[in-house]
Amino acid sequence: MNRLPLPWVESVMSRRLRPRRGLAATAVALGAAVVLAACGSNAGSDEEASGGAGLSADQLPGASAEFTTDFTKHSVPLGEFMSGGPPKDGIPAIDDPKLVSVQEADSFLDAGEPVALLEVDGQARAYPIQILVWHEIVNDEIAGEPVTVTFCPLCNSTVAFSRELDGRVLDFGTTGRLRNSDLVMYDRQTESWWQQLTAEAVVGELTGSQLEILPSQILSWEEVKRVYPEAEVLSRDTGSGRDYGSNPYAGYDDPDSQPFLLGRNADDRLPPKERVTAIQTGEGSAVVYPFPTIAKEAPINDEIDGTPVVVLFDPAVKSALDAAEIAGSREVGAAAVFEREVDSRELSFEPGDEPGSARDRETGSIWDTTGRALSGPLEGKRLVQVASDDQFWFALAAFIQDVDIRG
Repeated sequence: MNRLPLPWVESVMSRRLRPRRGLAATAVALGAAVVLAACGSNAGSDEEASGGAGLSADQLPGASAEFTTDFTKHSVPLGEFMSGGPPKDGIPAIDDPKLVSVQEADSFLDAGEPVALLEVDGQARAYPIQILVWHEIVNDEIAGEPVTVTFCPLCNSTVAFSRELDGRVLDFGTTGRLRNSDLVMYDRQTESWWQQLTAEAVVGELTGSQLEILPSQILSWEEVKRVYPEAEVLSRDTGSGRDYGSNPYAGYDDPDSQPFLLGRNADDRLPPKERVTAIQTGEGSAVVYPFPTIAKEAPINDEIDGTPVVVLFDPAVKSALDAAEIAGSREVGAAAVFEREVDSRELSFEPGDEPGSARDRETGSIWDTTGRALSGPLEGKRLVQVASDDQFWFALAAFIQDVDIRG
């Protein structure tokens, strides 16, 4: 098993045990339960996954006591699940998110901090990663749509999805288990286990069910303020004592370092923690753009399964997993993918004059990283966003073997 150096583990533990200043001793007790991230894998056999001869719940220490899950139903070997340290809900999901205005959030967010932006029916909501890094799951509702926004720090993966399945609304918590170093969630209605990165139920009554992944985007806080001045923002008022703004995973995102709790060697086609933008193209297949390529060549004009797309890149987004304080972290950028067709007209893009901007060659219009035309003949037009995710390479490769690496 690949393990991080002990000083790093001790640093994570000490930082996660530290409550916010002035909080009562109860917050210390709660923090003590959250020792490690709930976002590793022991490779199981194909026979276990497909033949029904997999391990029983007895091989998942503590699971039967914590869950009412039907462990006889599973699409992956139960031996692939590992304890991440805390118990069920030891990392508390946010179930009643309190929201503030952009103006209020500006008091605690740095310009370059990463923020997950989800827009539903024209209503935008911003989820600061400085909060998600401590909670990993937010159950929310936007424009009447039940949604869940997730962030797995160990995989650097942000996934938003509809939490309505076959007419039933689900809400999610953390199992305290990992698979391929990725967060394993559970729904509170059936206690089925779900893989965060794929939004698929892999254990329990709902095994095989797939949630609808919603296009979301990581933006710098400065970009959120500019593009979405009326957005609602997840506040620090979570009911939990956490040192928001600090990073409990300081130094974790060194591209060449090994993942935490990954029970096998990482795929060596790219450095383990090289950031990539991934677009799933089918069950078990994806197109991937490594960040070094995107940073050098963006905007990237391409075609995926016959659809013309463009990859846009904002170089000013900071890492949430670098320095002890996120505001002091280095800039790593963030990418997003869009269809490059407007009003039945295919566009091609080149770099604009400002970092992160793009110019279409057909009309000379200037576009930003959210796919909006800021000026020119197409001003006001928007590109259709394609569901994609910025994540560490090892995580994508652990779940999807048929990967087309472009660049």
